[in-house]
Amino acid sequence: MLPNFQLMKKNTTPGGNLLGKLYCNLFGHHYVVSNKVTGHIKEYKCAHCQKQVTTDVSGKLSILTPALREINMVLSDMYRKRQQRIKVVQNAA
Repeated sequence: MLPNFQLMKKNTTPGGNLLGKLYCNLFGHHYVVSNKVTGHIKEYKCAHCQKQVTTDVSGKLSILTPALREINMVLSDMYRKRQQRIKVVQNAA
């Protein structure tokens, strides 16, 4: 008797489908804003291949690495707290 093997679906294109990646290779990425970190720093995600990028210190798009993701989270918290402090001061005046 033959052993019972489970067939596993192979994910050949992590982070997106093959057709989406092909589209991006031909026509370029279609980035949409996925997260607003501050007023001028945002995270973007490609609508077709799910590639994630963010703006770096020079304003150019960089691949969103775990380190940049953590930096953006801390920066977002600091920005949010500062905005709240500014609102409190403005309301008190």
